[in-house]
This record gives sequence, C-alpha cells and structure tokens, in this order.
Amino acid sequence: MSEISASSERAIKVFRAVIVISLGVAVAYFVYSTSMNGNSKYPFKYGLDLAGGSHLVYVADVSKISEAEVPDAMEVLRDVIERRTNVFGVSEPLVQVERSSIVAGAKTERLVVELPGITDVETAVAEIGKTPLLEFKLVNAQARAAEQAVANLKDSASTSATISNVSVNGEEIGEAYLDTGLTGRYVKRAQLVFGNGQTGQLANEPIVQIEFNSEGAQIFEELTTQHVGEQIAIFLDGESISEPVVREPIIGGIATISGNFTPDEAKALVKNLNFGALPVPITLDSTQSIGSSLGDEALKAGTKAGVVGFVLLSIFIILWYRVPGVVAVVALFLYVLMMLALFKLIPVVLTAAGIAGFILSVGLAVDANVLIAERIKEELKDGKEVDEAIKEGFARAWLAIRDSNIAHVIAGVILFWFGTALIKGFALVFSLGVIISMFSAITISRTLLIALPLTAKTKLGRFLMSSGFSR
Repeated sequence: MSEISASSERAIKVFRAVIVISLGVAVAYFVYSTSMNGNSKYPFKYGLDLAGGSHLVYVADVSKISEAEVPDAMEVLRDVIERRTNVFGVSEPLVQVERSSIVAGAKTERLVVELPGITDVETAVAEIGKTPLLEFKLVNAQARAAEQAVANLKDSASTSATISNVSVNGEEIGEAYLDTGLTGRYVKRAQLVFGNGQTGQLANEPIVQIEFNSEGAQIFEELTTQHVGEQIAIFLDGESISEPVVREPIIGGIATISGNFTPDEAKALVKNLNFGALPVPITLDSTQSIGSSLGDEALKAGTKAGVVGFVLLSIFIILWYRVPGVVAVVALFLYVLMMLALFKLIPVVLTAAGIAGFILSVGLAVDANVLIAERIKEELKDGKEVDEAIKEGFARAWLAIRDSNIAHVIAGVILFWFGTALIKGFALVFSLGVIISMFSAITISRTLLIALPLTAKTKLGRFLMSSGFSR
C-alpha cells in the first residue's frame, strides 16, 4: 500500500510539472506568434527613445493669472495633457513643464509633449486633441449696448470712416466681457443631463452640468451673490455658448451649460471636460518629428546582448548548481516569457528605462534561485533525502525572498505613485518583474524540482544535487 501511495504521489508531482511546462509552451507560442505577425493585436510597443515619435512644444498664456498661481496652473495643465495622452498612466508620453529664462522682463511657460511611436506630426497634434478652455465671464451690459451702437454706426457710415474712443458720459466703456477668474481649472467633473421643461429649458434638452471643486464653488457662490440680475457668459474656447441671467445666489458649486447641443455634442463636451478642461489657454509653438535615439540597430544589439548574457548565465548556473541549476534556467526562461506576454497584454511601452527595470528584475529572479539552491545543498549536507531537502530548502529560502521582494515592490509602488511618466514605466516593469520572479522562483522551480526522481542515497544523486566543487 505504501508503494502504491508513493507511486501515486510521484505521479501527481510529475503531472503538476507537465502542466507547468505545457503552460510555458503556450505562453511561448503566444509571444512568438504575436511577434512574427505584423498585424497582431498584441505587438510590442516601444517608447520615444527606441521607436522615435513626435516632439510638441506648447506655449501657455498665463497673463491673466497671478504670478503665485502660475506653478500650480502649469502643474494642472501638465496633469490634464498627460491624462489625455496616457489614460492608463503607463504608455509613457513625456509631458513636462519648462520655464524660459527672463528675457526683456518676460517669462515664457512652455509645455513639452513627447509622443512615442507617432512620427506623423499632424497625428501627434490630433493625439493631444481639442481640449476645451472653459471660462466664466461677467457680461458688461453697458459695453454690450455701446458695441451694438458702434456696429450700427459702422453699418451706416462710409467705408472710409473710422470710429474710435467710444465712451459714455466721457468715460470709456471697457470690454463687453469681464474676467471673473473662474475657469476650467476649478472643474471637478461634468455630466450630461436632460432638461425637464422647466426654468426656460426645453423638455429633454441636452444640458452639460458642471460641478466645481471646493475652491471653485466658493468663487461661483461669491460671483452669483454679487451679480444677481446680471448675465454671466460661459465661454468655451473663446466663444460664448451661453449667457444665463443670475436669478439668485447659487450655492453648492453646480453650473449648467445649455448651448442648443445635440446629444452627441453634449456627450463629447462632457468627455472633454472630464478628461480635463485647460486651466490656461495653450498655443502650439513648434512641432518636430524625431527619429529613434537608439534606433533599430541599437535595439537589435541590445536584444542580442540580452540573449548572449542569458546563455552565459545559464551555462554558469547549470555547471555550478547542476540539476537545481537546470531547473533554475527553465524557471528563468518561463519568467522571461511571462514578462514578454504581459508587455503585450497590458500593454507596456518599452523604453530604455523600462528595459532596465526588466533586466534588474531578472537579476532578482536569479538571486532567488541561487538562494534556494544553496539552502537545498545545506539540507542535503545534513543527511536529508532529496524531497525533504527541497521542501526544507524552499521553506528556509522563502522568508529571505519574501522580505527582499516586498521591499522592492514597495519601492516600485512609491516610484510609480510619485514619479513622472518615464519613471512610472520603470516602476511598473520593475514591480511586475519582482512579483513574477517571486512566483517563478517559488512555484515553478519547486514544482519542477520535486517532480525529479532523484535520491541522495546514490553517488550520482548526491552529485547532481550538489554544487560547486563538492561531490
């Protein structure tokens, strides 16, 4: 009965190992087939430094906000553009703020946007999209009436006549729309609602409802309190789309835009506002389509170097650790395949920083397998059988591997949380690599090792499970 039980247990161990190898073959086929097929849904995506892309420079108009608010406004602008070009936070566009040196007493705020893989400048500009500039302005009724009078005079005057210095009672009338300081910078969210036929609205009329943040709600409340009975114009990209009359102070920070939208237009506006209404207007200053800094040759050379390094490392591990070394190499190979598959499925844009994170995680995977092999060797020296030595060796190695990898994952999370898009790419690849490498070292290596029919009672068994110069 014991022989049958032992035989059944061995069969289960072998079956688990076959499943692991089969899954590895399936992952290898997925990576190979999607890499060879140029029209695959899951290609590798490369960053600006490996595949080229577009370099866009925008100039921000910060003339209407105070100097103290400029840094915050530019950071909001950067976050908005980055969200629009990088919805998942891992496609690695480079969006950064640049301030020019003082020239003739003026400072220029620039936004630099690099879009990897997009070499068509027009496509790159379209990738940024038309982000709306939302502004709330107070209508100057006196100036509006004067402007209309001027327009009537122009219509009746000859083409050579000129009209200037329009004033009322000797005072200049000013502009028709007065800035209030309330812009899309303070928008918390927007949503599409439909009119109920009340308060002058048409039944089922598409309306964009805007909710301000706490600061914006306070500004809006003060604005509507001070200007009851007056009009507040809502401007989108410099055009007035609605000029409602303030009937009473509006508390709660909710504003509505009803500009005779179609449902599709209102839905598009809500989407754009939720992606981010620009806190300040921007103008495209320069565009450039740039080639790869490393290029295809550098990418091929890097791939070749990686393969050669993996082969040399595999030879050393196999010669030094023998059977555990062979298992470690198989586990490392499966780890690399799983990482490549994840790069395609997420997808992760591969840059030099991301590849560095990948290589670093491979080193951690090697370190884990070396630690396991050393612990197993120590258990064998104590006279334990192979199966027991493997279990004890993994149990002893697990604590050190766990603590080390948790520390690395915490570091990766911090980098991803606080880093720029470029750093996020490194942090994401590195953190994924650490987690997958821990899985491959503990689960895959262990499953394959315990499936091997080795015994420490024979010289051959002891030799195959030993390491270095020991016999």
